[in-house]
Amino acid sequence: MKQYIAHITLLVKDYDEAIKFYTEKLEFKLIEDTILSETKRWVLLSPKEATECCLLLARAANTEQSNGVGNQTGGRVFMFLYTDNFWRDHHRMLTQGIKFLRPPSEEDYGTSTCNQASRLRQ
Repeated sequence: MKQYIAHITLLVKDYDEAIKFYTEKLEFKLIEDTILSETKRWVLLSPKEATECCLLLARAANTEQSNGVGNQTGGRVFMFLYTDNFWRDHHRMLTQGIKFLRPPSEEDYGTSTCNQASRLRQ
């Protein structure tokens, strides 16, 4: 039986703010935005060429969830975003105002850097 991860939930403060960040700054595609109730939506995003795994945005609904926004992995890297052109994407993200936590570095596995939303690797 073939299995794959379909969606990974990401707690956010606000749906529209998160959609704007991922679609405008990271150039992800908005796959679905369905209203489920007055306070809940089904929002799926993914990199433009991705075919399987998507981010599922979930607006924090209580204090415990709100405290997890931005630190859902306990300070570890949340997402590894692979690219076919590191320097093109890194430059584009810089022009979009994305702040990187460290400068790019050449590693055995490729060029790598880390920002507040993801880790970018080629």
